[in-house]
Amino acid sequence: MKLALVAMLGLPAVASHVAAAAAAAGTNASNCKATIYLTFDTGSQSQAELIATTLRRHHIKATFFLANEKTVQGDYSLDMSWSPYWKSLADEGHAFGTHTFDHVYVAGDLPDGRIAVKPQFGAQAGQTLQWTAQEYCQELRRVDQRFFALTGKKLDPYWRAPGGKLTPGLLKAGQACGYQHVGWAPAGFSGDELPSEKFSNPMLLKRVLDKLRDGDIFVAHMGIWSRKQAWAPENLEPLISGLEQKSFCFATLREHPAYRNLNQPKK
Repeated sequence: MKLALVAMLGLPAVASHVAAAAAAAGTNASNCKATIYLTFDTGSQSQAELIATTLRRHHIKATFFLANEKTVQGDYSLDMSWSPYWKSLADEGHAFGTHTFDHVYVAGDLPDGRIAVKPQFGAQAGQTLQWTAQEYCQELRRVDQRFFALTGKKLDPYWRAPGGKLTPGLLKAGQACGYQHVGWAPAGFSGDELPSEKFSNPMLLKRVLDKLRDGDIFVAHMGIWSRKQAWAPENLEPLISGLEQKSFCFATLREHPAYRNLNQPKK
């Protein structure tokens, strides 16, 4: 994810975020002046426990986008070894979307209607492949199938393309598959993938605290291999506390006005 990719991909300007967060938290709307939607993408998982315990301590529900990524434990984030972790978060009421099973980056739309993609993990990691929309749909649904095996629950109908990068063909494929794409607000870019030599944690924290506004979607990872100064241990607690001091509340995408109707049963 680079900051240039963060133009948020069709999120409508909608109101009632404050009421949504208050309802989700079981609080009076007068206690909430604004709402932030925290989202976390899988990664090295080095910060997985920290994220979970911090959210529990603040009684916050977030939305997680899952791919089967290599972890610091030597396994993969959707291996059965991660079942207790994901099940506990699911039981606590967090929301979950698909991030493609093998963390598949899009390379571009092809003239014949197929999509050029490059998986980061899996048997075809590093190869540029040509997929139909149906094949991309199968990749999105692989996460749903594995999540059910891990937790006994289904994903929410959201997806996030790795890197936040979309093409018209990719967006159409996701929609046809029943998943609505979720990006993030420019101010909601944590910067945790950026080199810490140039973008220090204090710099990144100040930027988001200064610029986040009501209804913004925030994104961070559950651990980044490349960043020398990890973002979450230093910034996650101050971010949440700083927003709470400004009377922000937090909610999952299930309460977001642009996405909440997706969870309603079809008549």
